[in-house]
Amino acid sequence: MNMPCEMIQKTMGELFTCKALGNYIRIRTPYMYPDGDYIDLFAEPFGEDKEITISDLGETTRWLRMQTITQKRSAKQRQMIEDIRMTHGVEFFKGMLLARLKPGDNLAVVITRLSQAALRISDLWFTFRSRAVESAKDDVADYLEESQVRFDRNVKLPGRSGKSWVVDFQTRTSNRSTLVYVLSTGTRGARQGITEHVFTAWSDLSQMKVGPEPLRFVSLFDDSSDVWTGEDFKLLGDLSEVVLWSDSRQFADLLGAA
Repeated sequence: MNMPCEMIQKTMGELFTCKALGNYIRIRTPYMYPDGDYIDLFAEPFGEDKEITISDLGETTRWLRMQTITQKRSAKQRQMIEDIRMTHGVEFFKGMLLARLKPGDNLAVVITRLSQAALRISDLWFTFRSRAVESAKDDVADYLEESQVRFDRNVKLPGRSGKSWVVDFQTRTSNRSTLVYVLSTGTRGARQGITEHVFTAWSDLSQMKVGPEPLRFVSLFDDSSDVWTGEDFKLLGDLSEVVLWSDSRQFADLLGAA
C-alpha cells in the first residue's frame, strides 16, 4: 500500500500527498475547486505488473451539483465536459473521471491529467452561475415591463475613482430614477464576493445620490436560494435600499416612491 506514496514523494514532490483510506489510496493534489476545497483522487491498491484505475470517485460532478439549485446541465455544458475529457485523455463513466495506470506508465503524468480534467470541469460552475444570474435579471426585466416601469439595462456609469461600473438596471418613474443591482447566486461560497462587489460599486457611485436629481440605490436580493445572511443585508443597507425578490410588490412600490 505504501508503494504509490513513495512513488509520489519521489516523482511529484511534497505538493501531492497520499494515505490509505478504506479500499483506496487517497491522493491529495494541490489543485482546488473554486471554493477552495482540494481535489482528491483515489487509486486502487498497487501491485506488481497490474493495471490500476485512478478516479475522482465522482467528487467533481458531485461538487458541481452542490453549487447550483438546478441539477440539469445544458447541452453546451455536456459538450464542454466531453471536450475536456478528450483533451486530457480521461474517461467519464457514471459521473466519475477515470484514468488507467498501465505497467510502465508515468504515475505523475496520469495523476496530473486527471487532476487538470477535474479542475477544468469544476470551472463549469462559472457557467452555471452566469446562467442563474442572467436568468434572475431576465425575470426582473420581465417584471418591470409588466409593471410598466421604464428602464435601461446594463448601464455603464463612472465612479469617483475613475472606474466604470455596469449597473444591472436604471429605472425611471414620474417621481424618481433608481439604480438597481440584482444579487443572485445558488451557492454560499459566492455570496460574500457578490455582496462586496455591489458594496464597492455603491460606494464609488455615491455622488449620484445627491444633487438636484438624486438617484435612489436599490440592492435587490434574489432570495429563491437561502444563501444570504443578515450581514449581507446590513452591509448594503448602509448604502442602498435592500429589497427581497420574493417581495416584488415592495420593489415596485419603492421604484415609484418619491
